[in-house]
Amino acid sequence: MTQLRTRQSSAFDQFFRITERGSTFSREVRGGITTFVAMSYIVLLNPLILGASADITGAKLTIAEITTATALAAGVMTVLMGLVGNAPLAIAAGLGVNGVVAFQMAPTMTWAQAFGLVVLEGVCIVVMAVSGVRERIINAIPEPLKIAITVGIGLYIALVGLVSAGFVTRTPDAVGSTVPVRMGVDGHLSGWPIVIFCLGLLLMIVLMARGVPGAVLISIVVATVVAVVVNSVFTVSNWGLVTPTLPSSVVGHPDFGLFGRIDLFGGFVSAGVIAATIFLFTLVLSGFFDAMGTITSVSDEAGLTKDGKVEGMGKILMVDGAGAIAGGVTGSAPNTVFLESAAGVGEGARTGLASVVTGGLFLVALLFTPLATVVPAQAAAPALVVIGGLMMTQIRRIPWHETDYTIPVFLTVAIIPFTYSITNGIGAGLVSYVVLRICKGRWPGWLMTGLALMFAVYFGVDVITGG
Repeated sequence: MTQLRTRQSSAFDQFFRITERGSTFSREVRGGITTFVAMSYIVLLNPLILGASADITGAKLTIAEITTATALAAGVMTVLMGLVGNAPLAIAAGLGVNGVVAFQMAPTMTWAQAFGLVVLEGVCIVVMAVSGVRERIINAIPEPLKIAITVGIGLYIALVGLVSAGFVTRTPDAVGSTVPVRMGVDGHLSGWPIVIFCLGLLLMIVLMARGVPGAVLISIVVATVVAVVVNSVFTVSNWGLVTPTLPSSVVGHPDFGLFGRIDLFGGFVSAGVIAATIFLFTLVLSGFFDAMGTITSVSDEAGLTKDGKVEGMGKILMVDGAGAIAGGVTGSAPNTVFLESAAGVGEGARTGLASVVTGGLFLVALLFTPLATVVPAQAAAPALVVIGGLMMTQIRRIPWHETDYTIPVFLTVAIIPFTYSITNGIGAGLVSYVVLRICKGRWPGWLMTGLALMFAVYFGVDVITGG
C-alpha cells in the first residue's frame, strides 16, 4: 500500500512537475486557495455589470443565472488551464470587456446574439494563436496605445462602479443644464446605500494598502453584512437591483438558464455588419492584449520564463482563447486570465495544480449562488472603483513628450469613459494616430492603416446613411 501511494505521488509530481519547479504539494494548494480568495469577487461583480443592462428587446438577465454562469466558466476553464497549460493562471469573466457586452452590444441585439459574438471572439483568438496572427497584430499597435486602452478601461470600470452605487448620477435633461453628471441624486450624497458604499470603499483601500490577502472579497462581505443589518433595522427603499436580505437557504440549485443560449451570426443582422464587426474586433483586441500582459507578468513572477519566452505559451494561449468561447456558451461574458493569479504565485504556486485547486473552489461555489442575491450594488461597486484605479497606474509608462502619441493616447483614455464605449476610444486613438503619422510623412504600416479605415467607416456610417 505504501509503495502504491509513493508511485501515485510520484506520477502526480511528474505530471505537474512540482518538484522540478521547486514547489511542494502544500504550496500549490495554498497558492490555489489564495488565488481563489483574491479573485472570487468576480462571482459578485459580473452579475452587477451584466444584470444592469437590457438587450434590444428589453430583456434582462437574472442575478442567479449570471452567478451560475460566472462560477461555472471560471471553474471549468481554470481547471483546464491547470491540466493543459500547467501554469498557475486562473481564468474568469474579464472586467471591462464584460462592460462591452452589457452596455454596448446588448442594447443593439439580443443576449443570445451578444453571447454568440463572444463565442466567435474565442474562435478568432484560438485561430490567431495557432496561425501567429495574434503576435503580428500586437506588434503592429504601438505600446503607448495599448497602455492607453488599459488606462481608459480603468476609468470606465471606475465610472461604472460609481454610477452603480449611486455616488454619481446622470443629470436629467433640462433647459439650462450644463453638467452631464452629478454627485448623488440631487447634487448631494444622502441615504444609507451611499454610506455602505463609502464604508466599503474606504475599508477596501485600507486593506489593500496594508497588503491584506483577499482585501476585495473581505470588504465586499463586510459591507454586505452591514447592509443587511441596516436594511433590517431601518426602512431603506433605494438599494437598486438587489436588496440586502438574507435568503431562505444558503445552498441552492445552480441556475443554468443561460447555458447554450447563443446565436452566432444574428448580431450581424440586428446591429448591422459594420457595427457587429467592430464589436467583435473590440472583444478580440481587449481579450488578447489583456491576456498577453497578464500571462507574461505572472509567468515571469513564477519563474516560468526563459529568454523572455513563457514556458508552454502555445497551450496557455489556446486555453485562454477557449475561455472566451466558454464565456459565450455559459453566458458569463468573455473569460480571460486574471492578474489576481499573482496572489497565488506570491504564496508559492508554480504549477497547474494551483489552478486545479482554484477552479475546483469555483465549482464548489456553484452550490452557494443564493448568497450572490444578498450583495447590493453599493457593497460590490467599491471593487470596480479600486480595480479601475489600479489599472490607471499604467499611465506612468506613457511617453507624453512624444507628439506622435500625446493626442491619440489622450483621446483613447478620455473617450472610453466619456462615451461609455471601449470601441469608440480605441477607434479614436487608432484613427488619430494614423492621421498624425501620415501627415508627418511617416507610414504607419498597412495593418494600422487598415484598422484605422475600418474605424473611420464605423464612425461615419450613420453620417453616410443619414442615421
